Amino acid sequence: MEERAINFELNGQPVKVKIKPGMTLSRLLREELEVTGVKEGCGKGECGACTVIIDGKAVDSCIFPAEKAEGTKIITIEGIASSQKLHPLQEAFIQKGAVQCGFCSPGMILSAKALLDEYSNPSRDEIKRSISGNLCRCTGYIKIIEAIEEVAKS
Repeated sequence: MEERAINFELNGQPVKVKIKPGMTLSRLLREELEVTGVKEGCGKGECGACTVIIDGKAVDSCIFPAEKAEGTKIITIEGIASSQKLHPLQEAFIQKGAVQCGFCSPGMILSAKALLDEYSNPSRDEIKRSISGNLCRCTGYIKIIEAIEEVAKS
């Protein structure tokens, strides 16, 4: 198989790019488009570090075939803040101390954003479920959950 061109929207901007056969979305974003907020952790869809939002749903980009991005709208951590202001989830993560090493933060924030975009007032259990695919080795999750709850209240 040979390279082929795909089109999609990335953080509000149209993208046309050639992809290699078998390429994952995380490799495309990081290596070809230099969107480095997408982290590569396990490479197996188990840690959530590579989470992006595709058409409103949180997705592990390390196991998502790049070819399936055709015609989609993709949001990464780079696409949720304006040039003037952080996204409320980013602010809450900072204020609540939910960021330590920061490796899981982009994926965790995007999983929370997908949840809050769908449910404006989720329960604590819904929040836990929404981030259950995101591993954090630093915070113990309590501060992360509290940050998401804070944004849901506002």
